[in-house]
Amino acid sequence: MAQSEQALLQIEDLRLYFRTLQGVLRAVDSVDLTLHHNEAMVILGESGCGKTSLTKAILRLLPRNVHTFSGRVLLNGQDVMQLTDEEYREQVRWVKISLVPQAAMNSLNPVLKVGDQVAEPLLVHSGIRRAAALEQTVEAFRHVGVPADFLNRYAFELSGGMRQRVAIAMALVTNPDLIILDEPTSALDVLTQANIMNVLKRVKQETSTSFILITHDIGASSELADRAAVMYAGQLVELNDAEHFFVEPLHPYSQKLMASVPKLRQVEKPEFISGQPPSLLDLPPGCRFAPRCAHRFALCDTDPALLEAGHRQQVKCWLHQNGDNQ
Repeated sequence: MAQSEQALLQIEDLRLYFRTLQGVLRAVDSVDLTLHHNEAMVILGESGCGKTSLTKAILRLLPRNVHTFSGRVLLNGQDVMQLTDEEYREQVRWVKISLVPQAAMNSLNPVLKVGDQVAEPLLVHSGIRRAAALEQTVEAFRHVGVPADFLNRYAFELSGGMRQRVAIAMALVTNPDLIILDEPTSALDVLTQANIMNVLKRVKQETSTSFILITHDIGASSELADRAAVMYAGQLVELNDAEHFFVEPLHPYSQKLMASVPKLRQVEKPEFISGQPPSLLDLPPGCRFAPRCAHRFALCDTDPALLEAGHRQQVKCWLHQNGDNQ
């Protein structure tokens, strides 16, 4: 299969469970996901649904209390789950997949110049000289709108928005195939959020980089996303094209999420989702959203599969068992 036709990232039955004093916590529970080249996917869901744990599973940034870590993660057709930790660190992490972590603007070292911090992945993984690494750092700065003379500045000398751009430049500098962004606009004012999203759109156009965007900000994510995925209680409950999802989501949980977002020129007040998500330590049988769902019926006592609901549309809900786009 040609690279243009082959998926960039294909996840099959990925599971990440943690061992706790209260029992086994099923943070990522049998997730299947496909991302193509030059595609941006937004992953939405309430806090604690497993979004950040999914990124940790993809990047193999695992704590010591892992109970279960299994499945397949294919990157350009290669099953990277078969690599040793050292092979993964050398061949994949920060080479083919990089990360902009949550609260990235506070993750920079305050006693090192930002130029040296952005150049470090090149020095570690590419083995090039410092002068050449700084030249590539300037190019990464250009992509994200940071002036070249900021190479010699420290993080405390930059605004929150500029620190966020530097963090994105650090993820971009090795020219990875995929950048994962975990809440890249959190703790930023509305205007700065818009500027950061414009930076990401420009980077996507100029570099053909793919993105996975983890966020609570549905409005901001709609500016970048080609695809939308919704997580609930450790599982994906909907995969959809962005143009359809933001207009007509399929899963009852997705519909409630969209109804909670204020919209211009709408008469109705934003809605809220009654109840609370289940504990990942004690999950209910059947559909995990059923206790909060207004459409619950007898079949919901059985856990549904991720059902086909149309072209490039999948939904984990019995309401779509016949492929109806309801």
